[in-house]
Amino acid sequence: MKYNFLGKTGLKVSELCLGTMTFGGKGLFKAVGSLGQESVDALVKRSIDAGINFIDTANVYSEGWSEELTGQSIRNLGLHRDDLVLATKVRGKMSDKINDIGLSRKHIMQQVEQSLKRLQTDYIDLYQIHSYDPLTPLEETLGALDDLVRSGKVRYIGASNMAAWQLMKALDYSTYNQVAKFVSLQAYYTIAGRDLERELIPLLNDQKVGLMVWSPLAGGLLSGKYSRDEQNKESGRRVNFDFPPVNRDRAFDIIDLLKPMAVAKGATVAQLALAWLLHQPAVTTVIIGANKQEQLEDNLKAIDITFTTGELQQLATVSKLPSEYPGWMLERTGVDRK
Repeated sequence: MKYNFLGKTGLKVSELCLGTMTFGGKGLFKAVGSLGQESVDALVKRSIDAGINFIDTANVYSEGWSEELTGQSIRNLGLHRDDLVLATKVRGKMSDKINDIGLSRKHIMQQVEQSLKRLQTDYIDLYQIHSYDPLTPLEETLGALDDLVRSGKVRYIGASNMAAWQLMKALDYSTYNQVAKFVSLQAYYTIAGRDLERELIPLLNDQKVGLMVWSPLAGGLLSGKYSRDEQNKESGRRVNFDFPPVNRDRAFDIIDLLKPMAVAKGATVAQLALAWLLHQPAVTTVIIGANKQEQLEDNLKAIDITFTTGELQQLATVSKLPSEYPGWMLERTGVDRK
């Protein structure tokens, strides 16, 4: 297992991060997974044994149950809290109460206390906003997060699911007002969905912000069990939870290339899809989740996969995004400045 610095911090996190969306199984997340404490303990133990030190959860996952299961697992396994990097999130709706949603100071302060209680810890390593809140002033949100960092309840703050202009606005505000700054972005990125490369990855590179990848297998589509001629006979997560959106024609072109490549390497399509992300310089960590022990075992082997320059070029070609303005114009006008 390799370890990377999270953005411009001195914090090192494993290149694979254990995601906990499959823990619990309440509300919307029933379609994703419904693991109980015994299964959660087994997955957490195997992950730690493999060298993973980074665990990501959220208050909305199974209405807080995911956090509870995660916290109890750490206790059950006798893990040393300071050896772990725990990340959770805030923004989502937690009840029908009028202020129990969003990124207001009130909601953030209430939810951090609840997350600390559920995780059975007195601090959160990385506290992330789950998405942008257009109804709350940015300065209110960042002010509340800064207070949490200064109080010691939160070590670092991160963002998730934001547009480039929103993230850059937040980074600038933090710089000029000397408040806590987002050190990472958690975002969707796969070989079948490279939209992040248009605006956000150049921003992350320029500002030295870490990248945490969620749904690296495109909601299971890149697991290797689906093929073009069987796309209407799917089983698994995407049957009831067809998310995230994917350009299927491009995805199956990629899968058609990955399958023989996987056979040649004695690996699986899922391992290659994960390994492709690990080969992308902007990626700090890839979040993996599992419903079964064998899925976790398969994903863990991705760190051992290597690609030749030719293979990476083939994968880049088949997964290439269509040209879009202003990208194609910037490429054209930038030729004389290389």
